[in-house]
Amino acid sequence: MAQKEKKKVDKESEKLQKEIDEVVNSKVDKKKDKKATKKETKEETKNESKKEVKKDNKKKEKKTEVKKESFWHGVKSEFKKVRWPSRKEMIKYSVATISFVIFFALFFYIIELIAYGVKLWKNSGM
Repeated sequence: MAQKEKKKVDKESEKLQKEIDEVVNSKVDKKKDKKATKKETKEETKNESKKEVKKDNKKKEKKTEVKKESFWHGVKSEFKKVRWPSRKEMIKYSVATISFVIFFALFFYIIELIAYGVKLWKNSGM
């Protein structure tokens, strides 16, 4: 009886081993299929992108010639739209800028003198 039970166990273990092998093989096959499809899609996208780049380069070459001409035309039209200041306005703005610079230069000079005086006062007192 022990031999019969042993044979049953052996048969069951063989069946289980076969099932395990089938599952493992199917998973390996799926991984291979996934890798293969990934490689194929990568190659397809590379080929497509190369084609697109070639088309874009041709379009860019044509556009750059047109862009240069349209750029300078645009610059010229924008300069026509600019409202340039009159002589009086230029004098007014220049005086305001120069007075602003002089005011802040004197302000920071006075602050510096005060800081220097405080430093001297501290050093002479000690």
